[in-house]
Amino acid sequence: VQLQASGGGLVQAGGSLRLSCAFSGNILSINAMSWFRQAPGKQREFVAVIRNSGTRNFGDSVKGRVAISRDNAKNTMYLQMNRLKPEDTAVYYCAATQGNRAYETDTSYGYWGQGTLVTVSS
Repeated sequence: VQLQASGGGLVQAGGSLRLSCAFSGNILSINAMSWFRQAPGKQREFVAVIRNSGTRNFGDSVKGRVAISRDNAKNTMYLQMNRLKPEDTAVYYCAATQGNRAYETDTSYGYWGQGTLVTVSS
């Protein structure tokens, strides 16, 4: 499975941004896809997951401000981020897992995209 994240950029606080993650390969083996982020000097943080069932979960720091979706016809997953804050500044990674547990833990994921930088100015 190959993943490629895109859509990052510079945005003012309060603005919106949509990230995309194009996926290819043996996607039928994947049970869930997620977004994580990593700010400078910090550990990688769970942002959102979408399971094959359609169930979604979100990290506490973004809950209510982001939406995750997946378009299988376009082989693309999205992360819509609204009301962005400077503390949302990070490199955002998309990930995929064949597993069926611990979706909020980055070690559960075997496939990763290269990351896309989001910078939110105050």
